[in-house]
Amino acid sequence: MTVNDAVTILEGQFFSGESDASMEIASACGADLMSDVMAFVKDRVALLTGLVNPQVIRTAELLDIHCIIFVRGKIPSRDMIDMAQESDIILASTKLPMFIACGKLYEAGLKAGGTRRI
Repeated sequence: MTVNDAVTILEGQFFSGESDASMEIASACGADLMSDVMAFVKDRVALLTGLVNPQVIRTAELLDIHCIIFVRGKIPSRDMIDMAQESDIILASTKLPMFIACGKLYEAGLKAGGTRRI
């Protein structure tokens, strides 16, 4: 599945990186605790979160995550968008709650990908 497919399924909107939305993703991680995200490290993952602060971008940089989708209608700040653009991270948002967003992606065929070791 591509990032564009995922955002379309979630009826979302892009805030940065839309030109890179043809990038393939193999799995998704839904979490509001960045420590949980760090425990879920996988290749080609989309991060779904309701946490909207610069820590999310920093965590994505650290774990080589290139797609963040904010749930519950959360919108990233201008500073976060700038940080994401500097790091080639795609930012999008959906009005859906996390449970429904993850379920829709799973239903559409996005399953767990290969685990990457740190």
